[in-house]
Amino acid sequence: MRRLAGLLVVPLLLLSTAACGDDKASDSASSKGDPAITAGAKFGEKPTLAKGEGDPPKELKTEVISEGDGAKLKNGDAIQVNYLGQAWDSTKPFDNSFDRKQPFDLTLGAGMVIQGWDKGLVGQKVGSRVQLVIPPELGYGEQGQGDIKPNATLVFVVDVVKATQIPASAKGSTVAQDNIDLPKVGTNTDGKAPSVKIPKSDPPKKLVSNYVLESDGAVIKETDSVVVNYVGLLWKGSKPFDSTYQTGKTQTFPLAQVTLKGLKSGLVGKKVGSRVLLVIPPDQGFGDKAQQTVPAKSTLVFAVDLLAKM
Repeated sequence: MRRLAGLLVVPLLLLSTAACGDDKASDSASSKGDPAITAGAKFGEKPTLAKGEGDPPKELKTEVISEGDGAKLKNGDAIQVNYLGQAWDSTKPFDNSFDRKQPFDLTLGAGMVIQGWDKGLVGQKVGSRVQLVIPPELGYGEQGQGDIKPNATLVFVVDVVKATQIPASAKGSTVAQDNIDLPKVGTNTDGKAPSVKIPKSDPPKKLVSNYVLESDGAVIKETDSVVVNYVGLLWKGSKPFDSTYQTGKTQTFPLAQVTLKGLKSGLVGKKVGSRVLLVIPPDQGFGDKAQQTVPAKSTLVFAVDLLAKM
């Protein structure tokens, strides 16, 4: 998702480039010296954290502040959380979703966030408030990130708001693709990337958003976050420029924050569980600006599986 990630306005966590590590979470109670919540202790309230005392732990620590009664989180779940994060030796948060009044969406275990999150949240229940103490190697490491200093131990309070299991593929009624001037998209439902065959004719000048597989799921609204798999190609030369299937990781789009006009417009109003063909003309794509491997004034073609909405 190197290309489309830059189209979203995302919180700091999504920008992680943390190093790999083998540390395991400890679900034991908080040790003496761990930052205490001094205000806003209840689930849903913005917490205030004290500074940590003494040396921080060298391993990932997970403490359940209050346990919910929902399902346990698993890798591959699309989850929605609120959070506040600050460094161990600070009393000033570097990021939080409470002030934005917009929960953060991610796919657990997909590498969308720092490893301390992916490791520390697995097994926690929906409705829980959890405190994570994350060592540098599972956070932002030696390079730091923004206001986060290199080799910083991070402390997060995380409220697990929602979780959804993600199917492997779109499914639904096959819709005829009888316009010879439009791309033809495969209808496989095995979780593998669908084929996309682009005609040699000139591309359409207006946005195309057509069902390939039409499900009976809920209609997507502009305020939703959607979990997708997709392939993206240039109309000219049928050259692929992006695919979630290559990484094996779904992507979550908060549609209100998507700035690629044709992508947002083409998905709003479609049904969850469906596969959609999008043909995005330059004026609703990247326009006159080249984007990495996408030349200026390119018509873009996407086959998108709308797997879930949050």
